Amino acid sequence: MIVAGFGFSTRADTGSLREALARACEAAGIAAPDALSTAEDKAAALGPLAKGLGLPVHPIPHESLIIQVTQTHSERVAAERSTGSVAEAAALAGAGPEARLLTSRQHAEDRLASCALAKGAPS
Repeated sequence: MIVAGFGFSTRADTGSLREALARACEAAGIAAPDALSTAEDKAAALGPLAKGLGLPVHPIPHESLIIQVTQTHSERVAAERSTGSVAEAAALAGAGPEARLLTSRQHAEDRLASCALAKGAPS
């Protein structure tokens, strides 16, 4: 299963989220993920994108985000969310144990949203 993890500002709209997803998919060489994920307190904001794509949203609890090892590190995000990248941490946590990143976070042009992709271990 491939999961798209998102980190985004409250000012991000569906267009920003869609653009970040498109950039991540292009970077990873895939057409689309199997699911979307983000921090639990922001999951509802992914609803319109998820509905448009026909994908489920996996809300990730804070405790699961902070234990993920991310490839990139934002000082601001670390101070606010205790992880280097919400997008990368959400992708990894959403894809399950032994998940690996397919791409580090990719930003929308407006920098209001980022997306990373992770692939879970085969079951």
